[in-house]
Amino acid sequence: MTQTLSRELEGTQIPDTPSRSSFALALSDCRVLVARNVKHIARNPEMLIQAVSLPIVLLLLFRFMFGGAITVPGMAYIDYLVPGLVAVSVGFNSTTTVVGVAADLTQGLVERFRSMPMVGPAVLVGHVVAGVLRSLLSLVVMVAIGLAVGFRPAGGVLGWLGAIGLLTLFATGVFWLATLLGSIAKTVEGAGGLGMILVFVPYATSALVPTASMPSALRVVVENQPVTVLIDAVRALMNGTAPGSTGWLALAWWAGITVLAAYFAVRKFQQRAQG
Repeated sequence: MTQTLSRELEGTQIPDTPSRSSFALALSDCRVLVARNVKHIARNPEMLIQAVSLPIVLLLLFRFMFGGAITVPGMAYIDYLVPGLVAVSVGFNSTTTVVGVAADLTQGLVERFRSMPMVGPAVLVGHVVAGVLRSLLSLVVMVAIGLAVGFRPAGGVLGWLGAIGLLTLFATGVFWLATLLGSIAKTVEGAGGLGMILVFVPYATSALVPTASMPSALRVVVENQPVTVLIDAVRALMNGTAPGSTGWLALAWWAGITVLAAYFAVRKFQQRAQG
């Protein structure tokens, strides 16, 4: 275990340099921990396979098996489906982060970091940034597969930039929530169970079917939850239609969720690390 940690931490120690500002040192710490997590992705191709496998399976399943039975007014079902599955893939990717944070806290890595002159929350920043990068990679793969099976988005450059911006904010919020759950989990196995919360929430949205087909009570809940608002805004931007109020609502929801999740994740992580 000690040898494994030593190899993982090789080159990550940040020397105490009084001439540098605290902010610059914090940024340097975050950069090192982001690089650590990105290396994990590069060294574990199965992590990348996991990141895109389920969304691709769902895309092909709904496109060719269920798509003919689902009618969406005003657009082809594949154009409706792809933006929703991008959000589903973010939730699916977040389980790796929940487990990773829990492993750092329970397997001795954080204790090793505490012996270094570094900012503790940089550990969480590394997990979040790596998770967002995985999600953006999933976005590229999902859109490419979607184009191959009939996805024909009509959104312009500005629409796509807006959609990518909202999805990046959404992924950031989800991965901060994942770090919070990972900080709460007492064991790595328990972290895997907690992570399923973030996996299933995107399914209770308009990601796969229009909300008009849902029972009235369920429809009220689904239409007003933050993931649905985000998906509706992204879908409109990708397909070249006006997002209306959903764009601003998605921005407000996920900016607020991100700030609160980051605050509570850092607090909980520091409590666990110091305990």
